[in-house]
Amino acid sequence: MPRKKNEDETVEEVSTDTTVKGTELAVTPVEVVIEKPKKVKAQPKTEALTKTSEVTDTNAPRKTRATRIGIVTSDKMTKTVVVRVDRLIKHPRYRKYIRRKKQFMAHDELGSNTGDKVMIVETRPLSARKRWRVLQIIQKAEK
Repeated sequence: MPRKKNEDETVEEVSTDTTVKGTELAVTPVEVVIEKPKKVKAQPKTEALTKTSEVTDTNAPRKTRATRIGIVTSDKMTKTVVVRVDRLIKHPRYRKYIRRKKQFMAHDELGSNTGDKVMIVETRPLSARKRWRVLQIIQKAEK
């Protein structure tokens, strides 16, 4: 029985005659229906803008950045200082406190000098080794 063909589908008729061990079998024609994918209408740009504005909330709290307090050991570079951060850790076996030191290169717009106690904050990479910036000068060095 023939079917009516819609715009979005293609109808093919497939028929084959086969023989099984010398016996001939009659195969009736079979309709194969192939549907084309339906087109999806694009949303207007105004709706897309409102959806993205809902996702990015301007009042959402920002993730807190890591801060360290250390002493400036070198200020020989332009707008860059080297800050030494000391910390005490407890030895896991002997329970004795050990002093650990680490040096950070920090961007300095405030003009700190060697010996100043400063607070540095983590930031985006500013150069090959500089990922911190001086947030504030806590204590000036005695001269």
